[in-house]
This record gives sequence, structure tokens and C-alpha cells, in this order.
Amino acid sequence: MSSVIISLVLLAAISTPQQVTRIVVTKSDHTMTLYHDQTKLQSYRISLGSSTGPKQLAGDRKTPEGLYVVDAKNSTSRFHRAFHVSYPNAQDRGRAAKNGVNPGGDIEIHGQMNSTAWLGPLARYFDWTAGYIALTNDEIDAIWPIVPVGTPVEIKP
Repeated sequence: MSSVIISLVLLAAISTPQQVTRIVVTKSDHTMTLYHDQTKLQSYRISLGSSTGPKQLAGDRKTPEGLYVVDAKNSTSRFHRAFHVSYPNAQDRGRAAKNGVNPGGDIEIHGQMNSTAWLGPLARYFDWTAGYIALTNDEIDAIWPIVPVGTPVEIKP
């Protein structure tokens, strides 16, 4: 009987997905990679903002660059599901203040717009967001339970 219990515990440990402890977005490669500590869990091809370079001000359609955290989850987003990212950080606010502009906000890692979800994986072959980081709905569903609020997000050029 005890060998059956040990086998069930081992099976549960193997089949339970590891929690994400870090997200790295590399804009130049259009990839988002999930890590558990130093172990790479999965990489995804992503869509980004439709303008290049780091986000500078509200409405510029650029994806920010820097260090952030997932600070909220929205299961009823108009983009299927969404992880809110803590943009702007102190550096972003300082740069915007120096330039006399509004840094913007409300940056998310999200699925596809509910009305265009039928595009599925085709949507990731062009940059269509207003500065967000977009996955397919199936991909956001897959990572939803393993990305907790507080997960660090690094967005690289």
C-alpha cells in the first residue's frame, strides 16, 4: 500500500506544472520566456506594440523596456485574460517628467481580442497591440494558473 502512495505522490509532483518565478520578454526576438528559478520552462512567440523602441509616452504604441512585476490578473479582460504589468516604474516616471510628458500605463501580457480570437496563431506574425505583449488565447490559458501576482517581468530591447 505504501508503494502505491509514494507512486501517486511522485506522479503528482511530475505532472504538476512548476510555478513561474520570472518572465523575460526579448522584443527583438519576439519571444517571451518563462522560468522557474534558473530553469527555462517555456518560450512563446509574441506580438508587441506596433511601434519600435521603448515606450516613452502615453499613446505611442510602444512596448516598454525595463524591470516590472505582474501586479494583477484580469480573467475577464476584453483580450481574453490579462496579466497587468507594473509599468511605469520609477525610471519611466522620471524620464517622462524630465521630458514633460505622461508616461502612459495599463501595460499587459494578454490573449487575443475576444472579437478576433478566431485568428489564433496567425495573429502573432504581426505587431498589432497598443504596446502590450500578446499571446494566443490557448497560450494565456496554459500559463494562467502558473504565473502568480508578484512575478518579475524583464522586458529587453
